[in-house]
Order: sequence, then structure tokens, then C-alpha cells
Amino acid sequence: MLRQPNVSRRSVLISSACLFAWQASGIPAAMAAARRPLSSRVKSLIAQMTIEEKAGQLTLMPTPWTSAAAAKINPEAALRNVENLTDDAQAGRVGGVFNGFGVEAHRKLQTAAMKGRLGIPMIFAGDVIHGYRTVFPVPLGEAASFDPDLAERTARAAAEEMAATGFDWVFAPMVDIGRDARWGRTVEGAGEDVLLSSDMARARTRGFQGRSLADDASVAACMKHFVAYGAAESGLDYNTADISERTLREVYLPPFQAAVDAGCATVMAAFEDIAGRPIHGGREFLTDILRGEMGFDGLVVGDYNGDVEIAARGLAADARDAARIAIMAGLDMSMASGIYRDHLPSLVQAGEVPMERVDEAVGRVLALKERLGLFEDPFRRMDLKRQKARMRTKPALSLAREAAQRSIVMLKNDGDLLPLPREGKRIAIIGPFAEGPSNLHGPWTLFADNKEAVDLASAVRAAVSDASLISVVKGSEITAPIEGGIDAAVAAARSADIVILAVGEREAMSGEAASRDLIVVPAPQQALAEAVAAVGKPMIVALRNGRALALEGAILNAPAILVTWFLGSEMGNAVADILFGATGPSGRLPVSFPISAGQVPYYYAHRRPGRPANARYITSRYDARFPFGHGLTYGEISYADLVTSSKQIPKDGSLRVTVTIKNEGKYAARELVQLYVQDVVASVTQPVRELKAYKHVDLPPKRSQQVTFDLAAADLAFLGVDLKPVVETGKFKLWVAPSAEAAGLAEEFEVS
Repeated sequence: MLRQPNVSRRSVLISSACLFAWQASGIPAAMAAARRPLSSRVKSLIAQMTIEEKAGQLTLMPTPWTSAAAAKINPEAALRNVENLTDDAQAGRVGGVFNGFGVEAHRKLQTAAMKGRLGIPMIFAGDVIHGYRTVFPVPLGEAASFDPDLAERTARAAAEEMAATGFDWVFAPMVDIGRDARWGRTVEGAGEDVLLSSDMARARTRGFQGRSLADDASVAACMKHFVAYGAAESGLDYNTADISERTLREVYLPPFQAAVDAGCATVMAAFEDIAGRPIHGGREFLTDILRGEMGFDGLVVGDYNGDVEIAARGLAADARDAARIAIMAGLDMSMASGIYRDHLPSLVQAGEVPMERVDEAVGRVLALKERLGLFEDPFRRMDLKRQKARMRTKPALSLAREAAQRSIVMLKNDGDLLPLPREGKRIAIIGPFAEGPSNLHGPWTLFADNKEAVDLASAVRAAVSDASLISVVKGSEITAPIEGGIDAAVAAARSADIVILAVGEREAMSGEAASRDLIVVPAPQQALAEAVAAVGKPMIVALRNGRALALEGAILNAPAILVTWFLGSEMGNAVADILFGATGPSGRLPVSFPISAGQVPYYYAHRRPGRPANARYITSRYDARFPFGHGLTYGEISYADLVTSSKQIPKDGSLRVTVTIKNEGKYAARELVQLYVQDVVASVTQPVRELKAYKHVDLPPKRSQQVTFDLAAADLAFLGVDLKPVVETGKFKLWVAPSAEAAGLAEEFEVS
């Protein structure tokens, strides 16, 4: 039995919802800022600083000394701000940089900063979303493990590598809820569910930050993007979000509260606006809610040019006006635009921004540097020997393989086609993802070498007894046909006993600015699949994807389908491990795969309609093709003997739920047992189901085991009409099931 998360939906909801009436609690917005008093060192430095030096500390810039991949994601317009970066560091015109590459580049800038008048060290940040040199599964894929302990371990390993190269601060975890599969940044989060996302937010924060921020293997975490970035209309990045206050508080705030409760040191503002209020300029979000209600006392940083872009949205007249609005809203540090450096001195001189607000923001920057141990040793994370020793270690690569294995979801396995035999079968691997070093790591891997990752064909050849029985044909490009490609693929399929079809999305189809209007496998690959399937050989589809997809035709109808996401350094090995049964599949979908692309946004925990029988499209049902929580194992799993300790509990009581899980198959299996609840009658309409708890159970062949959940009445709390948490009396339905839409085993109980 694996260590289980000791978190229930109750802790997620209560820790957030008890604060969740807009300014209704009466907590002063400045109260949180006073919770962590400034040290005498920080106070002394602030007293000595000029307004220009203060503005410099509030300025975070990209660095030209970066990796090629990182350079590609930075808009060229910002590069003009870094031409004299070393001089700026020494003059105190910049407080930190991000996405630098290697110890030598970081030491160069830190040395310049320490020659400055006050000798204030710089802070070095990086976009290390799912690994530095050792790359782990994309966060959405890792969320399919439903294992916060695993997420904490991979975040810890990533922190150790990046900290060895001079980084102090990581722009992760992303804790946005993703319910619209068109949104490219879904790949960076933990999916559609509030409980799972909150568990992962908490775990990843702990992993990055370790026991102490001053440790040379720890980095400050940055929860992002505050808030409701995933609610952008049409799934379009940077777009507006128009959501109710209830949805904001019930769905989008809880994962941030979980990260706050885990001690997350920083938060990044979101690009979008909510109901006409850009987050970068919204005091009601960055100060009233984040600090006044949620108790956050760390640093708020903007996203890339997000502060100056509030002028483009029409909230500010120009860059100077944008700087005024952003600083007064509660944005402490400006990223990339330079508008604080350029305009804060004149704004303070003109009396438009009080010095007290600037000092407050500077205090947070300096306090973070102090907590990271930079005043004691500005070079504490810059050691060439340590950089070499910590990169791609055997334990890290072993963890990458484990995480990748645990992230793979088996959607189908008709006729027990999987696992495959290691000998005696001719296998054709067909598709644009069959071999080669690209599209393995996934988006947001700025510092890893693609050549170091293991591809599918190489891993399959290594897994079988006779590599000469393996043939590889590309068949098509990702978004374009290849002349003669389908003919070659069909010929390979005819000569094979088994086909592995490697199709899906390229990594650039997910991530920032990578929204898709149609969440389907691109047409050339679909045509390839149809032609290969027509040959009639047993076919396993290995999907490469960073979001939920609407599968159709030959891909959907294949007897076996694996969702392999982008799994990182050990991708090929992990997929081969599942294909040939070295380990069994155990991942579960953290996002619902819809029947058709036209259903999105789709998520399982939708509210009940008044006419459920008519809640359908003309051409399809309104449910998932493969629902949240779905995933098969190589075992034959059954659920039996659901027992509740009582049919009625008081408002301060609890209910014990016990179920027996059996594995009648010949393979060992790791089953994810999920508990869902529905409030039958409430003062506010409730979702059809909500995940309340989950547990893994490891079952050898022909064995069974009891699984027990303790469900407290407080777990049933929701935000009432007044947006305050309430547990109401009445009837509840309960399911223990293998997915959010599976029948499972059901019971009813009452809260009295």
C-alpha cells in the first residue's frame, strides 16, 4: 500500500471557504503583510536606499545568457532591456533575472551586484516546470498518477538540479484548474478537479521548498497564475474570463489556498482580466483576497510584461499609468517590462505612489532574498562541482522512469491485447512519434538536451529479445502528409504481427500561447491511422498529448489505447515497460476526454440540469468518452461489499466507508479507489458528483483487500447563498467507483 494523501476535500474547502466572502470577514488587507516582520537588516537597507535603487529591486529581467529554448519563448521586444545587464546589476537597477543558463552566467551577474553601493545580492529565477536536466512528466501527465507523494519527490529532484546551477526561485507550481481542453496551459496543471489540484499544489510547493529555503538544494516556489487563468473564454490564452464569484471561490481559489497553507513563498499574477478587471491591476485580487482573506504574506510578481499590458486592455493610459496601477494593486515585482524601474521614481516624486507602498514591496523582495540565505552567501547555489554532480544522477533518472510509468493511462485493452510478448512477434511502430529525439520532454523544458531522452523505438528494441523483428515507419508528419508515407506504413503493417501507432500532438501544441480550436488528432495522422487499421492487424495506439483529446475513427476503435502524454527523459523506457508488462498501467485521467470537440469545456463535476434526460446534443450524449478518473490495469478488478458505518450522521459526525477490492486476474494491479458524493437537495444547486477522497491499493493476482475511507460531515460543506461555508442537513448519495462517471457501488445516507 502506498502512502496516502492525508487530505480530504474538507481541508481544501474549509481552509479556503472560511475566508471566502468578498471582504466580508473584515480582515484588513494589510494584516497579512504584518505577519512576517522585517529583520533589522532589511529595515536598515531600505532606509539607505534611493528611490531608484528601490525601483531596481522591484525589477526582474530576462537574461541574454540563457539556453536556446528559453530565448525562443521571450519576446524580442524585451531584449532591449538586458543589453547592459551587468552594469544594471552593479548600479542597482535590477533586482533579479530569470532563465539564465549555468553557474558561470549567474556568478557573473552576482559578482557585479555585490560590487554595488549596498551590496544587495540578486535573485535568480527560472521556468523549470517539470525538470531541469532530468525531465519528469508534464504536470498534467504526472497528475494522472493521483500521487501527491510522487509529485513532491519529482519537484524536490528538480529543485536540487536547478539550485546547483545558481537558481533561487522557480516559477512553479502552476495550480490553475483546467476545464477547457482548448487551453494550451492545461498541460502545466493538475487537471479539472479541485481536490486533486489542491493536493498537487501542496505537494509540489513542499517539494520545491524543502525543509528550509536557505538550503542550497531548495528554491522558492511560485504558485501561478493568480487567479482563474484557466477560465479564459474560448480556452484562448491571455483572454478575458467572465465567471461568477461563486465559481471563482469554489473552483479556482482552493488550490492557491492549499499552496499558501504549504508555505509557498511567492505568487505570480495571471495575464487575464476577470469581469473587466485585469489581475495585474486588480487590488481586489492581489491585496483584498490574496492577502486579506487568504493570509498570503509573500512576494507577488507579475508575469512577462503583464503589468504594462494592462494599458493594452484599456485600464491604463500608458506605461507610467500602468506602473502606478500595478504597484497600488499589490504587484510587488515587475517582470520584463521595466516599467517600475522607469516610472516609480517620478510617480513617488509626484505623490502618485506613496513611498510606504514602495517600501512594503521592497521589503518583500529583500525578505525573500534573506530567507534564501543570499545575504549570508550570495553564491551559495553557484558551485561548478555541485552543478556537475547533481545533474541526471541515477536516482533522478530512476525517479523519472517511475513517474513516467505512473503517469501512463490505459484507456482500452480489448481482448487483453496488452501486455505484449517480448519474443516471437514482428512489431511495426508507425507514426510521427515512433522515433527520434523530439517531442519527448514536452513543453517548458528550457534547459534539457533532447538528445538525452529515450524514444519509443529505441526502448522497444531494447525490450524485445530480437530487435530485428522491429520495423519503424513514420507514415506522416505531425500536421502534413508524406509522399508515399501511407503506402510505406501499410506495407509495414502487413508484414507485422502487431502495430504500435504513435500519434498525437507535438509538444509545441501545448503550453503558453498554444490554444487549439479543435482538440483532435491532426488530420494527416488520422488518415494514417485509418489506412493502417484497415490492414486488420492488432493495433495499440500510443497517444502523445498535453491535453484531453476527442478521439475518433480508427484511433478510437483501436483495441488498445495508451495515453502517454509527454513523459520526459525516460519516456520511451516507461512506455515500453507498460507495453511489455515490466510494470502495469496505473494512471487515471485527471481530465475528461469528451465524445467530441464541440463539448468543451467539459468537466465531470458539472451542476445537475433540470431536465437530465434532455441534456444532450442532437448528435451526441453529454458525458465523457473517457471520464475523469478512468484508467485500466492489467488486473481484473471488481468492487464488492460497500458498507457504511451509519445511515445517518450529525453535523459534527463522521461516516466510515468500507469496500472490498478484488483482483481476479493473473497480473498484479494497482487500483485507484475513488469516493464521490452528491448532495441531493441543497440551498445551492450541486454538482452531479464531487471527488471527496481517493486511495491506491496494490493487489497481487487472485487477492482482495478492504479499503476504508473516513468521511466527515464537514467534508460535505459547500458555499451557501451568502458564499460562506455550510453543511446542510438532508440526503446524500455516495459512490465508490473507478471513475467519475462509472456506476461503481452506491449508498445513501443523511446528515441530521
